[in-house]
Amino acid sequence: MLNKVKTYIDTHKLLRPDGRYIVGLSGGADSVALLLILKELGYCVEAAHCNFHLRGKESQRDEEYCINLCKEQDVKLHLTHFQTAEYAELHKVSIEMSARTLRYNYFEALRQDIGADAVCVAHHRDDSVETVLLNLVRGTGLRGLMGIRPRNKYIIRPLLSCSKADIEAYLAAKGQVFVTDSSNLVADVKRNKLRLEVVPTLKEINPSFDDTIMKMSESIGEAQKIINASLKSAFSSIVSVENGDADTLFSQLQDGMPKQALPNLRIDIAALQSYVSPEYFLFYLLIPYGFTSPQVRGIASSLSSESGKEYITDSYTLLFDRKMMLVSQREKTAPKPLELPETGKYIYSEQCSIEIKEEVVGSNFTIPTASNEIVVDKAKVHFPLVLRRTATADRFRPFGMRGSKLVSDYLTNLKIDAVSKRKQLVLVDGNGEIMWLVGRRSSETYRIGSTTTTALRIRFLSSKTADI
Repeated sequence: MLNKVKTYIDTHKLLRPDGRYIVGLSGGADSVALLLILKELGYCVEAAHCNFHLRGKESQRDEEYCINLCKEQDVKLHLTHFQTAEYAELHKVSIEMSARTLRYNYFEALRQDIGADAVCVAHHRDDSVETVLLNLVRGTGLRGLMGIRPRNKYIIRPLLSCSKADIEAYLAAKGQVFVTDSSNLVADVKRNKLRLEVVPTLKEINPSFDDTIMKMSESIGEAQKIINASLKSAFSSIVSVENGDADTLFSQLQDGMPKQALPNLRIDIAALQSYVSPEYFLFYLLIPYGFTSPQVRGIASSLSSESGKEYITDSYTLLFDRKMMLVSQREKTAPKPLELPETGKYIYSEQCSIEIKEEVVGSNFTIPTASNEIVVDKAKVHFPLVLRRTATADRFRPFGMRGSKLVSDYLTNLKIDAVSKRKQLVLVDGNGEIMWLVGRRSSETYRIGSTTTTALRIRFLSSKTADI
């Protein structure tokens, strides 16, 4: 058993001889074996136990057992308590998900606090087999068939080469007692149903079923490396990232489902169509953005669609716009028009503001060159002004041009994408005429002339020039 675990650790480069590691200790057979094995192999370990207060006396029994075991083994124990049921009710998630979130958040906070290299948890081969089956039943791609991986950032699983029987035999040989969670013996959740009913039946058909699944998962893992290399080589030619780079996003996606907000994207449709499997590429890219499998299949089958077709998730939209697909965060609420009754500074949103100052046109007067600033003839302006998003029939007189033009046509000529068009701001005079296509062009109507004595200098301040 020790040799098997040591070989697995060395093969996957999981632990360093001089490292410091936390062992997640529940008091059950798996975590107890993990603690004893790592200690016996000479690694520096400390234990962490979470009392979730879900099983009454059993929860207290488990805590006391862990305290006594760590005293016997001279291992430092970190102990924490959670009111898991209350957390689940507050966050509207399952008890199981709540316990998982609380546990791993605590482990990571503790790891950082004590400067540990990683957290070791006691998933074993049977757990990985169950995970593959569970994913298969739910519906999954190749990644789901790879089972539990030996490392996920700072979470390490040294026992994946060992079966449950191996673990129990190891403990029996040492005469080591452990506690049993009674809920694991009742087939009242999906994983326990697989463990207690489905897997034993499959082993009747193939006694080496778990070995077969693990070998399949390992083979798929190797195939996934080839696929990942293919995806990486094509990624930057297909995807461009707003205010970021494609390589950074690819690394985020490689780590699984990112917790932080993902950036807005532009997907080159022609480049995507030239990829060996556009649909697989879209699955890899869009599932983390919250798009469902049916949506991704629909997008993949619509690559020749005309502009305007749109797919929506809770947090993002995907919009077909000419030769591109645009993925952008959805706004919870669109900003309301802002009335500007006089000169001064006004806050339009958390991200931007607009400032209007009166200025004498004299020898020191300058015409701005920055796109976020204009000057206009004050005598031609009628307050109150209104700052708002462009509407469908908006027209304006572009500076230096004769006649008027639809704002939508003007933006199209500039090759502005559809998402930016929707968010384009205009500054409107009190008589209803557009003075400024913000960040793009001012109106000919309000230009400074030879008879202008007083001007209004208008500056738009934002993280983005023309929209929010």
